[in-house]
Amino acid sequence: MFGSRAEHVPEHYLVAHIDGGSRGNPGPSAYGVVIHDERGQSLAELSEYLGRQTNNFAEYRGLLAALDYAVRHGHKGLKVISDSELLVRQIQGGYRVHHPTLRDLHARARQLSKQLNWFSITHVLRGENQAADRLANAAMDKGLGKTRASSGIAGGGELNGIVRNGKIELLEGELSEGTRVRVRVIGPDS
Repeated sequence: MFGSRAEHVPEHYLVAHIDGGSRGNPGPSAYGVVIHDERGQSLAELSEYLGRQTNNFAEYRGLLAALDYAVRHGHKGLKVISDSELLVRQIQGGYRVHHPTLRDLHARARQLSKQLNWFSITHVLRGENQAADRLANAAMDKGLGKTRASSGIAGGGELNGIVRNGKIELLEGELSEGTRVRVRVIGPDS
């Protein structure tokens, strides 16, 4: 187990929100990492298109990117926040790593974490990891030759709409045909 090696939280450390994903499993994949310091000051955004891989592979590559960033920049403490329960439990030692490729990535993560004085990893719900998710999806879009600007709102974003006759009608802006969307229900309009 190496997911929380020291009990004492250092005064200075990095916080990395990580996410990896694939469209299909396996399918086009990427990771996104948002790094800030313990005070919340933004330091870096990392992402990479990984080609055809599994979701779990992409999650591990996001973890490795965060660990590598901390080590390369001379930081001695890192708190990782991930919405992948499997990854977090494997790193914490609660689940075994069965797949040979993931075992290699797990070993690399262990090696990098040993170069830190303090390392912890925490699971959060997907909604608490949106910035890393956005980066991973943008990297997948870029790797597939798509741009989020084609949706009518540069870099993605939110538009307001209302349901009428079972269909969502936008109250502002427009979306290009074929744009992928995620709908968040706010509640009935008063």
